[in-house]
Amino acid sequence: MAVAGGTGRLGTLVVAQARAAGHEVVVMARSSGVDLTTGAGLDEALRGVDVVIDAANHVTLNRRAAIDFFEATTRNLLAAQQRAGVRHYVVVSIVGVDRVHSGYYAGKLRQEEVALAGPIPVTVLRVTQFYEFAEQMIERVPGPVKVVPSMVTRPVAAADVAAELVRLAEGPAQGRAPELAGPEVLEMADMMRRIARGRLVLRVPLPDAASRAMARGGLLPVGDHRQGGITFDEWAGTR
Repeated sequence: MAVAGGTGRLGTLVVAQARAAGHEVVVMARSSGVDLTTGAGLDEALRGVDVVIDAANHVTLNRRAAIDFFEATTRNLLAAQQRAGVRHYVVVSIVGVDRVHSGYYAGKLRQEEVALAGPIPVTVLRVTQFYEFAEQMIERVPGPVKVVPSMVTRPVAAADVAAELVRLAEGPAQGRAPELAGPEVLEMADMMRRIARGRLVLRVPLPDAASRAMARGGLLPVGDHRQGGITFDEWAGTR
């Protein structure tokens, strides 16, 4: 099994989960000599690999930059997997990526399209925002007052996402797998307040289309979905 982006926030957890399940894991990252954007090092890394989990990420609000990154890395991975004889490609995506029209989401949606049209049997798992995203928002917004847009979500622990990705990788390709969400519907500002350590968090509705969609529940799962077991309070208690 190989994990693209295996040194990132999610990828590190995927690698740990896979190894705990008894899998031999190849970590694909620039630090291990693999550049997904150019394809350098992919052939060597995938030699003998039968399953790839793609947790690579590039955080940007720029639509063109997001599309270029995810399209290039996905095409490079597909081509290298075909040469190596990989039998299953597992891609993590985002719940609501086709309903909330932001630059980053446009890149993830393009990744789904390329992967599903590619030559390797694929499973695409859409997941809701990680609990860790509330922590990241606190770090990214400067100053003692944290102003954030309204965002209704059903967040999930990244550890639950990692476990689900490994579980899916162990089985046959499904195309689009049932979405994964957490056990509670929460507002991002409320999550941030619970871990903000006394700092003021203000929720401000924003007028752009993406923000309106997030405020109206565009990031919530629709229909049947799987549910992570870790609650936000349980996760916050470990921070």
